[in-house]
Amino acid sequence: MNNSDVLLQAANLTRCRPDGDARLLDDVSLSVCAGEKLSVTGASGSGKTLLLRALALLDPPDAGRVCYQGQVVLRDGVPGFRRAAIYLHQRPALLEETVEAALRRPFSLSVHRRKRFDRGRILEWLGRLGRSESFLGQRVGELSGGETQIVALLRALQLDPTILLLDEPTAALDPKTTIAVEELVRQWVDDSAQPRAIIWVTHDADQARRVAQTTVQMQSGRMTTD
Repeated sequence: MNNSDVLLQAANLTRCRPDGDARLLDDVSLSVCAGEKLSVTGASGSGKTLLLRALALLDPPDAGRVCYQGQVVLRDGVPGFRRAAIYLHQRPALLEETVEAALRRPFSLSVHRRKRFDRGRILEWLGRLGRSESFLGQRVGELSGGETQIVALLRALQLDPTILLLDEPTAALDPKTTIAVEELVRQWVDDSAQPRAIIWVTHDADQARRVAQTTVQMQSGRMTTD
C-alpha cells in the first residue's frame, strides 16, 4: 500500500468516560485507502457510532489523532476536513419544508458555494431507489424514517465528499430499497474519477459482507478484524 493512497487514518484513538473509570474507545487504529469500502460491526454499545463520530471529529478523542491524506487534522483544519469527510447520522434531522428544499439547502452554505444543485442527478438516483420526481415535492414532516434516510444520503452524496461515514444508513429501509442503496453507494465509490472511500457501520453481518471489502468488529470499545 502506497502512503499516498491513504485517505483517512486514525491512530490510537481513545475516549474515556467523564469519570475516567472506563474507556469508551480503547486505542483504536485504522486506515482507509482510496476506493476502499470498510464495514464496522458489533453489538449495541460496542463503540461503533462513537468511533464514526471520533473519525469525523464531532466527538474529539481524549487521545490519539486523525489524519486526512497524510496530514494530522488540527483544530483550524476541522471545517475543511468535514467537507471532505461527511458523517451521516442513523436518524437524520431534516428541518426544511420539502424534500427538494432539504436537498438544495447545503448549496446555500458558504462552504459549498462553488457547487451547484444538480436536479437531474438527484432524479436519476431517486429512480434507482424506486422514487419518482414527485418525491421532491413531498413534505419533510410526512416522510417515513426510511424516506428520511434516503434524503439524508442523497444530500451527502451530491456534495461529493472524499469519505462517507455511514451510521446504519439503511436501518429503516425495506430489503429491496436497502439493496438499491448499497448498489448506489458502491457505484458512487467505484465509478468516481476522484478518490473516494466509505466506512459503513451496520449490525447486519450479511450487509457488511455485501458492502465492504474489509470488515472490522468493535467490542467494548476495541477493534478486532473479522
